[in-house]
Amino acid sequence: MTKLYLLIVLLALAHVADAQGDTPISPQIPLMRQKFHEDIDKQQKEILKLDGKDDGQFTPAANNNELNMQATYAVINKTDALQNMIEQDSLLDGNNKIKYLRGLNDVLYGFLNDVRYKKIKPIAFTDVLSAYEDAMQLEREEKSIIPVVAANSLETGEILLRSYAFQQNAGMADAKELLILKDCQKNPSKILPILNNHPNSPYADSLIILASRRSQEELYNFAASTGKLGVRIQKSEDPLVKIIARMARIKTGRQYFPFLDDLYKGKRTFEEIDAVMNDSVKYYKLLVQTEIAYADRLIKRDTPLVMNTLTARLQQKARDVFINEINGLHELPDAVRFKKIEVLTPEELYYLAVLGEEEIYTSSYTHGVYPFIFKKMRVPRGDSLLLSVRFDHFKKWIKMAANYNTLDHFLKTMEKENAEMLMKAFVKGLDRTNSLEDAVDVANSYASITDKNIQNLILDQIQYNLAESKRIKNVRGERVYSILNTLFLSMDSVNHIDVSTTLGIPPVYFMPNSLLRDTAGRIIVQQFFYGDKDGQTVFNAFVRGFSNGNWKITSTNQWVAVSSVKGVPVTIYANKPLDEEKGLDAEAQAALSKFLDEKDLHPSVVIHRGHSYYLNSTIAQLAPSAKIILLGSCGGYQSLSRVLGICPYAQIISSKQTGSGLINAPMITALMETARQGKDLNWPGLWGNLSKMFANNEMFADYVPPYKNLGAVFIMAYTKMEEND
Repeated sequence: MTKLYLLIVLLALAHVADAQGDTPISPQIPLMRQKFHEDIDKQQKEILKLDGKDDGQFTPAANNNELNMQATYAVINKTDALQNMIEQDSLLDGNNKIKYLRGLNDVLYGFLNDVRYKKIKPIAFTDVLSAYEDAMQLEREEKSIIPVVAANSLETGEILLRSYAFQQNAGMADAKELLILKDCQKNPSKILPILNNHPNSPYADSLIILASRRSQEELYNFAASTGKLGVRIQKSEDPLVKIIARMARIKTGRQYFPFLDDLYKGKRTFEEIDAVMNDSVKYYKLLVQTEIAYADRLIKRDTPLVMNTLTARLQQKARDVFINEINGLHELPDAVRFKKIEVLTPEELYYLAVLGEEEIYTSSYTHGVYPFIFKKMRVPRGDSLLLSVRFDHFKKWIKMAANYNTLDHFLKTMEKENAEMLMKAFVKGLDRTNSLEDAVDVANSYASITDKNIQNLILDQIQYNLAESKRIKNVRGERVYSILNTLFLSMDSVNHIDVSTTLGIPPVYFMPNSLLRDTAGRIIVQQFFYGDKDGQTVFNAFVRGFSNGNWKITSTNQWVAVSSVKGVPVTIYANKPLDEEKGLDAEAQAALSKFLDEKDLHPSVVIHRGHSYYLNSTIAQLAPSAKIILLGSCGGYQSLSRVLGICPYAQIISSKQTGSGLINAPMITALMETARQGKDLNWPGLWGNLSKMFANNEMFADYVPPYKNLGAVFIMAYTKMEEND
């Protein structure tokens, strides 16, 4: 075999000069056809360069000499042979010789362009050239080239159909339709957009049915359109397509869509949905029933249609109908505030929590949804609750319970054995998801668990999963579980684990003063205030707190600047809490951010002062330069992942439950004074002093220092590992 490969290479190299046009065109070739031969030689030369080397060889296959030899032979020898065959064929007249030479040039040129635009792989050249030979033979016999198009790839077929040689072929129209089918088969997620450009394709009906099994949302959108494809969908006799088409014709069709699977399977009728359509509470209840039924089917490996759409609609209704109302009544007595949710079952309340995580206020969860669940249960057991919802979103439930300090209570509502099984399931399969969300939830939850037995159970399971990942060489699993193992072990001081050194991330237990300074040696702080009554009170207290000999205050119409007059130059820029109803506080924040940007002042410390419902606004304006972030609002702990998405190595202070101005103000003063004095922020030491200061304030226990923000540290460590790789 080695001798054969060597012979192929020698033969190819012997013809390189000819392919590159170094040998004059034979004078026997009429002048009118010489130009076509020259064009073909030019394309050969360009194809040989596609591998990035002008060495007369074509090497499209990495580390595969055999394929590279074959490719080089095809570009040079086989192409030359095809040229000569066309030119010397006595059965072809002059016009047909031009036709096939021009067609060959078109194929070479088409291949060259498609490679450059990454539409076809370079290694496909041999197939493309062979397909041209086969199609040319059929064309000469006045037969359809359909068999060749059918036998080859979509990309090869497209190149053939652009060739001049086959423009009058009897099978051209059918071949184009076949390419549409091939395109849909290769790109099933794009079937409907492809058909939208070819609505009269003979394959359209069967492809519409195929799309209905894959992309119900998209089919609904096209069915609702007035274009030709929409009309074709409306005419389909397929049962699923007919149901989707019927919805698309109804003004309120989206309201039916979450129930598509039940409608298709005959488990529910349009009339049953109509009966609750105009009652938001009944409609929500029906969504919950369907969600639980679908979750039960998922356990049995039966995936319902549009389940994600159902969950999204359920989340929307939970937010719009219930959460927004109980959040908005946060200043009223609980009896008034939570009247709206009294009609809900424990399962329906459960979904308010797990699907309302982003919006629900801390007090809405701790004073309303969570205790109401157990008040509503005849036998208040956590395992019974999870069984009743078929463990749907149970990891999110556990994470929220941990973050709001209700996990210990929740686990104690069930037998110890069941609690242990639940926590094992909580940490299982963290590497199998497309995101790090579950792993971050586990990291955050661990720090909130006070039961030593549960902690040990989780740690043992983490170490077991780590060993399994190593055994089967699961890189992602090993990475996830090794980080969690390091973090959890570091929580116990007897293990003497330095997290930052072990995981190769910036300091976690302290923040060097030098890292907070900019190139001019300044520490810039940005503080966000909001213009409600509480915001104005807190702002005034902030200004009074810094009215001493160590600081000077300057004021503009929209913000104040509090600057140190001794020690390290520290400046706290804080927008004024102007009238929120007129949006003046937002204007002040925007003006301050613009000023900082124009003056090249980059905050290394950012402080959020305001209720939790203002936190999204602060995060949207968060400076990527921030290295310390204080989330002084209720439940700021829930937003760690979003903050780290902007500032991946920031150290974050946050509260799991109620943020308090009585805690925030002294904490900020302690941070600023430490920075002004040029001292590093030693978090364990600083937190120890603050713990003594707030010994009589039980809310301080809900504040989490940077070195205990395990979810934040996990994201830092994982990001660092990926950077290193």
